[in-house]
Amino acid sequence: MGWNIFNRKRTPGSLRDRDNAANNGESLPVQDTRAAIEELSKVVQNDPEAVEIYLALGSLYRSQGEIERAIQIRNSLIVRPGLDREFKARAWFELGRDFRRAGFLDRAEKAFHEARALGQDPISIHREMARLTAERGDFEKAAESYGQLDLPLPQAHYLVRLARDRFAEGNVSQGNRALRHAIRAYPGAVEAWLEQMTQAYRAGNANKIGDILGQALERVVPELRFVLFEGLLLALSQAEKARINSFGEETEWSRTCPDEKVVEVVVPIIETQEPDVLLLYYGAMLMLRVEDTDNARSWFEKALMLDADFWQARLELFDLSRADQTLTPFFKEQLSFFIGRARRVRRFFCRHCGLKRDQLFFNCPRCHSWHSIAFRTDITE
Repeated sequence: MGWNIFNRKRTPGSLRDRDNAANNGESLPVQDTRAAIEELSKVVQNDPEAVEIYLALGSLYRSQGEIERAIQIRNSLIVRPGLDREFKARAWFELGRDFRRAGFLDRAEKAFHEARALGQDPISIHREMARLTAERGDFEKAAESYGQLDLPLPQAHYLVRLARDRFAEGNVSQGNRALRHAIRAYPGAVEAWLEQMTQAYRAGNANKIGDILGQALERVVPELRFVLFEGLLLALSQAEKARINSFGEETEWSRTCPDEKVVEVVVPIIETQEPDVLLLYYGAMLMLRVEDTDNARSWFEKALMLDADFWQARLELFDLSRADQTLTPFFKEQLSFFIGRARRVRRFFCRHCGLKRDQLFFNCPRCHSWHSIAFRTDITE
């Protein structure tokens, strides 16, 4: 029997209310999806036996965040007398996905078990159960499940998550073992290489950072190499904040190597690579951390020679030029405000669904694509 857990009055933010809002402030694809939902709803009302349409309608509701309606549709199918076993299995399966989307992980697991008992495809069940395990934080079991599914990329990702847990517990050997396993499973796992670099930095071993970076640049696909440098810069910033806030007490960042040492090993490695806009940009950003402004300016200029629309390099050059200008205090204040705002523009986006983020991600929060992150070199993207 299905569950009916949403018995509250609908709020003004319902689907129909939002569709009736003036222009709605939504993109055309979202408006089109909502229009399709309304049309399917009308068809279902006229033909209650249209099970396929019912299932599709429920999935559309789920994609739009209307989880209550999606669950109600699955329940209405599950309790329908004489429903074909195949359709009932699919209804339970989709109900499990609805519950997982809503965060009811235990109910999702029960629904998947019901779907399996009715003959739902075991591979699809296994994949959903692997996602459930990951969302519960059991990264070791999640990695094992994805390995069994022959999906090495998510397997490697959750091995990295496992490694982070082990490092947090102080179990360095098991953490390093999980990272090595991740790279064996998927050599292009940028998150595994980045975590290795971060651990080397925390241990104060600049030469090891260089060794790891050199290997990573050979194995990570070119469009993801910027993640290594973004992550390294983030680690340097975290260490700096920890030193400021530690008041002399030891932290996990206490043994890090000086920024000068990091730049000393990383910049020569970048120089061995083919000219690349993002590598030049991140090299310049590292130089700024050690106040090597002349070389940083030169690298930003080289990046713009490769891509004149690369707004981040242009912004940093503009900021560097402020010291050479005679400005009124008011103009300086306004300029600082706008530069600060520009730096907070979301720099990353998903190549598959277009989601914009200001932080690194390895699995898109919206469409769940793996390694789809990209850098917005053109601010209009």
